[in-house]
Amino acid sequence: MSNLHDWFRHIQLKKKRNKGSPVPKPAVPGRPYRHPVPGPNELLALLRQKGVPMTLDALAAALGKPGKRELQSLRQRLDELKSGGQVHVNRAGEYCLSEKLDLVAGTVSAHRDGFGFLIPDTGSVDVYLSEAEMRSLLDGDRVAVRVSSHGRSGRCSGTVVEILARASQSVVGRYQREHGIGWVVGSGRSAHHFIVPDRYRSGAQPGQIVKLEIMEYPAPGREAQGKIIRVLGEPTEPRVLTEAAIEMFNVPSVWPAAVIKASGNFSTEVGQDESVGRSDLHKLPLVTIDGEDARDFDDAVYAEPAGEGWRLIVAIADVSHYIQKSDAIDTEARRRGTSVYFPDRVVPMLPEALSNELCSLKPQVDRLCMVCEMQIDTRGDVTGAKFYRAVMYSHARLTYNQVDAMHRGADPAGYAHIRRLGPVIENLYGVYTALASARTRRGALDLDLPEVRIELDESGAICGVASRLRNDAHRLIEECMIAANVEAARYLSRHRIATLYRVHNGPEGEKLEDLRLLFQSLGVPMPDTARTRPREINRGLQALRDRPDFAMLATAVLRSMTQAVYQPVNNGHFGLALTAYAHFTSPIRRYPDLLVHRAIGHLIDGGKPGAFSYDGPAMEQLGKNTSMQERRADEATRYVDARCKCLFMQHRVGEVLDGVVTGVTHFGLFVMLRELFVDGLIHVSNLPNDYYHLEPGGLGLKGERTGRVFLLGEELRVRVARVDPEEAKMDLALESQPAAVLQAAPRKVAPGKAKPPSRRRR
Repeated sequence: MSNLHDWFRHIQLKKKRNKGSPVPKPAVPGRPYRHPVPGPNELLALLRQKGVPMTLDALAAALGKPGKRELQSLRQRLDELKSGGQVHVNRAGEYCLSEKLDLVAGTVSAHRDGFGFLIPDTGSVDVYLSEAEMRSLLDGDRVAVRVSSHGRSGRCSGTVVEILARASQSVVGRYQREHGIGWVVGSGRSAHHFIVPDRYRSGAQPGQIVKLEIMEYPAPGREAQGKIIRVLGEPTEPRVLTEAAIEMFNVPSVWPAAVIKASGNFSTEVGQDESVGRSDLHKLPLVTIDGEDARDFDDAVYAEPAGEGWRLIVAIADVSHYIQKSDAIDTEARRRGTSVYFPDRVVPMLPEALSNELCSLKPQVDRLCMVCEMQIDTRGDVTGAKFYRAVMYSHARLTYNQVDAMHRGADPAGYAHIRRLGPVIENLYGVYTALASARTRRGALDLDLPEVRIELDESGAICGVASRLRNDAHRLIEECMIAANVEAARYLSRHRIATLYRVHNGPEGEKLEDLRLLFQSLGVPMPDTARTRPREINRGLQALRDRPDFAMLATAVLRSMTQAVYQPVNNGHFGLALTAYAHFTSPIRRYPDLLVHRAIGHLIDGGKPGAFSYDGPAMEQLGKNTSMQERRADEATRYVDARCKCLFMQHRVGEVLDGVVTGVTHFGLFVMLRELFVDGLIHVSNLPNDYYHLEPGGLGLKGERTGRVFLLGEELRVRVARVDPEEAKMDLALESQPAAVLQAAPRKVAPGKAKPPSRRRR
């Protein structure tokens, strides 16, 4: 910012300002045409057949549609192809095939350092965009680029030919002011400055987080401009950080008027007529088991001995009974995709009239449910299963800690009212033992990572960062839900009905090789079959379970995996070692579960798979949308959690703490502080004076002169040097090495190609 004032003066002295870049408006796919014209594929085929760029009039003549109205429809169709990056308009106003111009269309992924990458629509190799090319672009913009060269690394670089569509019309960031000039720097990955004229300041004060509407987009030689449309507040408040994340990641949080109106029509009780035709489970002592702070209860369980095993009943809130396809609530739920959990609030997928009331399986009230009833043998294999609709009556709202205490024999006075449920609890533990043994046999990954939560006091301020301890009661419910999800997937697959499966692919390529090197360095071999057999990875994990840095190793395994997605094609679930898996158990907070319920309900009612109101292409699109919405929720929560952790650590600068190395890069070591579950970076400049080289597989940093190696999983004593909540960064300095350094099997680095060395100045 040192030269920022001079730049501002330069801007002020300009007598003329270029107009803002027009924002291309992509055509709406599927928009009806008043005067039908050939489809996109036919138009593309015509351009290929002619082999030359063509004007609108020439295309119309070739199609035999020269009329004025036909021209309007044809232009609309071509605009769609242009927005999709399939055609380009040259300087002569002619339509050209992008493929003939060597143009690649895709989405911009910006980096805070100024450069970026184009993620091609075709799924091909990313294209590097230099800082100069990124001056006019924001993260998420759709552009067409010409691949111009290959750098020394072999990476493609490109030149932007056209901006197809802007990703956003607004920016969230911190308002700053200097020498009478105000500006906003976006909090996302695009590092552009947005100048804010005083008349558009809206009362914002320096340092506050604001939402800015873009008036002029950035261009070479010109900074962007905008006006502040909402002042969110101070960045030190978790509430404000949540608001910023909601705005930044476009998390839908305001209920449309139609949803509010529809929600008001629901009762808080199940009507007598709604129970007709359903199984009556009133007398069955079903119970819910959740965390102490849970507000919506979407699953209840019951188990009893049956033959050489158990009868397990998993009852799930029947959300599909209340929400019909394409009604107001369904439309909004589809737009949200999932509930989003922040430290200070939940942004629910469904309105509270359903999520916290009518669909929530509260104790001592009637509730409609969809049931998966299973027969489970002593080996944990499901020998029979069926689905049906029922009306239930939860006999108790239990917590994980209560159930765990009851199972261990604890009998506090406060448990007297639920003591009668002891036999039910023990039967559930019997089921859990069997299901857990089956899980072990099939070789599912057993990471069991701690869940870290941000603790707030009554005023909403951060009072701590703690790990949510898991006990066998958590695992009991988890295994019951997995069993029901598996049976849902099998049922739908058997009937060949369109649905969404939860698909998880194993590690591949460089990630798999890095994981192999990590395990080999610890004396644990990993065979080639690990790519398709999770048991091989799990076997290695179990051999290392007694290490103090096991959580770090489990995290490394998790990071090597691809992200699970929703799709209509069943490719199995690698992490769980399952051939078929679908989400069935949380329709209150996940839209794919609601779709699975509708498919099961359709079959229960005797419907034919071909008559289901969804088909394969529709499910494919819904799968892409819900997977994207899940990623959006994850990114939003990570944004808030990371900054809340930094706010918590701000008051601990200078403290000396114990940590463990959880990541190694060419520029330093990532260290997780023990007991605080907060990560920071020891930059190479804060290591003992030397040149440092990255070991093969990223397993350590080695000093060239001293030979000192800092290894992944090594315990270090560090000092909190600097905390930057705005950037969510914490710098650590090496204090000393504790006496009890982890001494595991000698780390013999497996042969392999080393990554480029890192150099630091002396």
